[in-house]
Amino acid sequence: QVDVVLKLVDLTDRRNSIVKTFSGGMKRRLEIARGLIHFPKVLFLDEPTLGLDPQTRAHLWEYIMKVKEEHGMTIFMTTHYMNEAENCDHIGIIDYGKIVALDTPDNLKKLVGGDIIRLETNEIEKLKSEITTRYGIQVKEDRESVYFEVESGEKFLPAILRDIESTINSIELRKPTLDDVFLYLTGRKIREEEASQTDLMRRHMMIRHR
Repeated sequence: QVDVVLKLVDLTDRRNSIVKTFSGGMKRRLEIARGLIHFPKVLFLDEPTLGLDPQTRAHLWEYIMKVKEEHGMTIFMTTHYMNEAENCDHIGIIDYGKIVALDTPDNLKKLVGGDIIRLETNEIEKLKSEITTRYGIQVKEDRESVYFEVESGEKFLPAILRDIESTINSIELRKPTLDDVFLYLTGRKIREEEASQTDLMRRHMMIRHR
């Protein structure tokens, strides 16, 4: 089984190396391998990619999702990275120790609202008037662009391009993210430094208990 998990996390060639010679990413992958040594039915991951570079983080998630699919494993994870929470089937958002939301990623995003379409133009007032008159949508202004919220933005864009006479210089379609959800539910964004501070505290406690 050791051979299987070392191959899974791409550490076979380092099986005889001393762990203190490993990089941070290699140590984290080794931690995952230790958790998978018996392929448990439930795997608990406490911020498994905290402090890793984006490439290593993406690589590690490939391993985790592969094991999940191949072995039908349930994964229970805590994370400060909202983008990697997208990998989860269900998400619980915790604010000051209390669960303030528990649902699928898609359903949580629906709490925020629809898709946001932003149109850059040199004719702001004309474009605002056209959109409001044609579609009855509340339009907001931001410098040289206007933006508004709709359901199924990708289906709404062709109508805009077909019907609007005002000059449109660029179009941006943005769907709600889990960061938007967190901000909507808690009134503030997750700060990277909060995650870093948590990691530092954990490391300090681990050193003390050695």
